[in-house]
Amino acid sequence: MSLFSLLGAVEIGLIFSLVALGVFISFRLLRFPDLTVDGSFPLGGAVCAILISSGTNPYVATLAAMAAGALAGLITGWLNVKLKIMDLLASILMMIALYSINLRIMGGPNVPLINDPTLLTLLQPEGMSDYVARPLILAVIVLATKLAMDWFFATERGLAIRATGSNARMARAQGINTGAMVLLGMAVSNGLVGLAGALFAQTQGGADISMGIGTIVIGLAAVIVGESILPSRKLVLATLAVVIGAIVYRFFIALALNSDFIGLKAQDLNLVTALLVTVALVIPQLKRKLAARRPQ
Repeated sequence: MSLFSLLGAVEIGLIFSLVALGVFISFRLLRFPDLTVDGSFPLGGAVCAILISSGTNPYVATLAAMAAGALAGLITGWLNVKLKIMDLLASILMMIALYSINLRIMGGPNVPLINDPTLLTLLQPEGMSDYVARPLILAVIVLATKLAMDWFFATERGLAIRATGSNARMARAQGINTGAMVLLGMAVSNGLVGLAGALFAQTQGGADISMGIGTIVIGLAAVIVGESILPSRKLVLATLAVVIGAIVYRFFIALALNSDFIGLKAQDLNLVTALLVTVALVIPQLKRKLAARRPQ
C-alpha cells in the first residue's frame, strides 16, 4: 500500500471515528438502536455543502451541520419518548424522512465543493501537502471531540444519561428525568454524526444523497472492532477504543482493496465489511473459550 493510500485510509477512518463515537453513545450508553445515522450523516454533509457553496463561512457551515444532526437525533428521541413509538421504528421513520429532507436541502442529488474554501483548506499550513495536512487536522478535531465527550459524560448530566441507558427504572427512582436524558443523548449522538458528515463532504469535494448508505454498519463495525482490540469498562478507554477501531477498520478495508493478489474491487466493500465484523465478533468468543480451557 502506498503512503497516499495509507494516509487516505487514516483520513476516512478519523472521520468515521466521529460516527463511531455517536453510535457508541446511542447503542452502548443509551441502549437505543438508532438507524437515524444513515440519514443524519448525509444531512450534515448536505447542510454544510449548501451553506459553503452559497458563501457561508466554513466554520459556521460545519457548526450548522452539527446542529442539524443534533436536531434529527432530537426528533428521533421525541418520537420515542413523547409519542411512545418503539425506538428502532422511530429511528427508521426518521431515516426515511431524512432522505427526502436531504434532497430538499440540496435541491438535487449532490452539491459539489470543488473550488470552494473548506474548513480543512483554511486550517491547512502553508507548504504542507493536503494529503498530509488533512489527517493531522482531523486527528486534532477527533482528539478534541473525544476529550470533550469524556468530560461531558463525567458530569452530572452525562452520568444521568449513562444511568438511563444502564437501568431506566432505577434512574427514575433516583429522580432522573429519563425522557429528557434520552432526548439529550440522541441529540449529542447525531450531532457528532452530522459533524462527521460535514467533514466528509469537505474532504470528498461535495455532498451526495447516497453518501449515508451503510453508515450505521460502518459505525457499528468500528465500535465492535475497537472493543475487540481494547476491551474496557472505563469510558475514557472505551471512547479511545472506538476511535482506534474506526481507523483500523478503514486501514484493513484499504489494505484489502489495494492488495492485487486478493483480487478484491471497490464493489466488494460490503463483503469485506461483513467479514471484518464477523471476525471481530468471533475473536472475543475464542478468547473466552481459550481462557476456560486453561488449567486454573
